[in-house]
Amino acid sequence: MTTTLTIRRPDDWHLHLRDGAMLAAVAPDTARHFGRAMIMPNLVPPVTDVAAASAYRQRILAATKGMDFMPYMTIYLTEDTQIETIKAAAADAMILAVKLYPAGATTNSASGVRDINKVMPQLEAMAEAGLPLAVHGEVTDADVDIFDREKQFIDKVLDPLRRRLPQLRIVMEHITTSDAVDYVRASRDQSSEELTLGATITVHHLMITRNHILAGGIRPHYYCLPVAKRNTHRDALIAAALSGDSRFFMGTDSAPHPDSGKLSPCGCAGIYTAPVAMGCLAQVFDDANSIDALERFVSINGAGFYNLPINSSTLTLIRHNAPIDIMPPIHAGGEAVTVFDPMRSIYWSVAPDTE
Repeated sequence: MTTTLTIRRPDDWHLHLRDGAMLAAVAPDTARHFGRAMIMPNLVPPVTDVAAASAYRQRILAATKGMDFMPYMTIYLTEDTQIETIKAAAADAMILAVKLYPAGATTNSASGVRDINKVMPQLEAMAEAGLPLAVHGEVTDADVDIFDREKQFIDKVLDPLRRRLPQLRIVMEHITTSDAVDYVRASRDQSSEELTLGATITVHHLMITRNHILAGGIRPHYYCLPVAKRNTHRDALIAAALSGDSRFFMGTDSAPHPDSGKLSPCGCAGIYTAPVAMGCLAQVFDDANSIDALERFVSINGAGFYNLPINSSTLTLIRHNAPIDIMPPIHAGGEAVTVFDPMRSIYWSVAPDTE
């Protein structure tokens, strides 16, 4: 028997679309399934002010012309960001957050912050204006093991910052550890009128562990940052996503790279999940006998954190009797881009008539 599930149209609160030919190739994959997305600013050069964000947004709208899709933007925080830039971003309804990349933490993060104290005036202005800070939560110290960098960031950077500026609204992006889950759960009660701490969880971190990258051979298409951790951390993320806790919501961190960049001596970090994200998520929730909890995680919690209405349109998912086929690579600018394969059977997909 075929099973269907209709939910409010989901949103993606952490998305990479790149630019140029890549943008044109990947943006429709998100727009088919998601009503809104928060777009990351780590282009080259980065999106560091309202004018650049507005111009980028117009290019995204051109790439998704005729589709029911609303891109929201972010500003890339640097140690040279002006207070006036923060104020202008806070006054623009299309800009939802300022993005903090520790310098060197991930793709195109060289312009990021090296010393959190050097951006304290900007963070104070954000707190005053109610503009959220979206954080890539890893330290970049060379002597810290890559699997420990999220925990170290919480202890050394995030918690001191929140104690110093308790009114600053922060999103811990793409969390990967039980430490991050525990930290969010220990924060201010979720029943308060305005949450000051939230966390996005990706599709791939709910499905893979470091064994997918390393066991039986190196698999570059599973390499991302923050890097996938052991299965106990993945299980903690699944529990958080299933819980209904309004502080946890979905951000795919879908990050396309051409295969030539992934399959190289120093391969790119990032996993392209956008075309299969909803089917994979439905499988995770179905496997836990919690399919009814999916809508809250993908359609309600994130909108609530960003003080936006829930989408009025819907998306229908179908559970098939047999596993669906692995999606072939897409092509952008003459190069292949591999789509995420969770290395397990997926029975769910988006119904064609709701794409």
